[in-house]
Amino acid sequence: MMKVNVVCVGKLKESFWREACAEYEKRLNRFCKLEIKELPERASLKEEAADILKKLQGYVLVLAVEGREMSSEEFALSIKKLQDEGRELTLVIGSSCGLDEEVKRAADMKISFSKMTFPHQMFRVVLLEQLYRAFMINAGAEYHK
Repeated sequence: MMKVNVVCVGKLKESFWREACAEYEKRLNRFCKLEIKELPERASLKEEAADILKKLQGYVLVLAVEGREMSSEEFALSIKKLQDEGRELTLVIGSSCGLDEEVKRAADMKISFSKMTFPHQMFRVVLLEQLYRAFMINAGAEYHK
């Protein structure tokens, strides 16, 4: 079973974000071993970068607005390739202030879900949903329309 790490800076403050994430975590358990590594927000991006860099394992995808945009199908294909190779995956979500360039340079790939900016708490839900969608696409399930 594929190991997937989500490294994110900042806590989910509102219960509705926590509940949404918990639902997708539950759904993802049948496809992967998911671990969410929540790091504290720091006074500077450099300090956050030091914390993030310690948590990077396997193939690293950093979520950044300047990253490569891809469809859900392309995202699923990327995950399938890593899964077929037996690779571990780490996805990184920065704080509300973004990510230090050092973290972006440490990534194997930078991806963007949109040119728009999203609240980092909401984005954690979006990322988990897209991970679930990717695994459902790869399983040939009808979730993705």
